[in-house]
Amino acid sequence: MAQENRVWFITGSSRGFGRIWTEAALKRGDKVVATARNLESISDFKEKYGDQVLTLELDVTNHDQVKDAVKKAQEYFGKLDIVLNNAGYSLVGTIEEGAADEIRTLYETNIIGPIRVIQAALPILREQGFGHILGTSSTIGHFTAPFLGYYGSSKWAFEAIHESLSEEVKQFGIKVTIIEPGAYATEFGSEESMKFTGNIEAYKDLKAEFIESLSSFELGDPNATAQALFKVVDSENPPLRFHMGSHNLPVIKGIYAERIALWESWDEVSRSAQGN
Repeated sequence: MAQENRVWFITGSSRGFGRIWTEAALKRGDKVVATARNLESISDFKEKYGDQVLTLELDVTNHDQVKDAVKKAQEYFGKLDIVLNNAGYSLVGTIEEGAADEIRTLYETNIIGPIRVIQAALPILREQGFGHILGTSSTIGHFTAPFLGYYGSSKWAFEAIHESLSEEVKQFGIKVTIIEPGAYATEFGSEESMKFTGNIEAYKDLKAEFIESLSSFELGDPNATAQALFKVVDSENPPLRFHMGSHNLPVIKGIYAERIALWESWDEVSRSAQGN
C-alpha cells in the first residue's frame, strides 16, 4: 500500500527517468523536491503542481549547493521519505583514450555527487527513523563492454557504495535500493547524457561496430517504469537491487554463468594458492 504524503528528493529531474519519475510521483499525489542544474528546465513542474513541488537548482558536484538543497527540502516539507540519486552521465571511449580530467569529472558526477546527497540526507533520515535511499545505476553495474569501461567503473563503485550503505543504515530503519535500468528510449544518448572521448585510429573499426550494436538494442518504454518504481518504494521489504526491464535478468544470468564456469575451471589452481 502506498503511504500518503510521501516526500521525494530527486536529482536530475529535468530529463529522462528523472523527469518521468518526478511527474509520476506528483500525479499520484506525492510531494517532490525536484532538482536540476538549470532551474528553468523544471519550472513547468512548479507552474503545474504549485506547493506540491519544490524546484531547486542543484549541481551535485557542488558540495555547498547539495547541503543547502537538502536543508531547504526538509524545511519546506518537514521530512524526506525517498531520496533518489538520478543525476549522471556516460563517458564513451577506450581506456587508452580517456583523459584524466574527463574521468575525474565523470566520477565527480556519478559517484562523489550521489555520496554528497546521501551524506547530507542521512542525519535527517536517522533522526526520523525511516527513509528510502534510491540510486539509479544500470545493468552495466554488473558487467561492462568495450568503450564503456569508465562509465561501467563508476556504476560498479556506485553499487558497492550502496550495498555497504544498506548494511550500515538498516539499524536506523532506512532502506536502500539500487535501480538497474536496461536500454530505454530516454535522452541518455543526448550530448548532456553521453560524452565521447578520444579518436585513436587503431580503435576506429571496433568503435564503428560498437555504435552499430547500439542500434540493435530493443529499447524499453521509459513511461512504463514509474509504476514498477512505485511498487518498489511502497514495499515493506524492497530489494537491494531492482532490475528495470525484461532483458536484464537473462543477460546477467548468462554473464554470471560464464564467470562461475571460468572460476570453476581454475578452481584447482585457486585452491593451491591457499597454502594449507
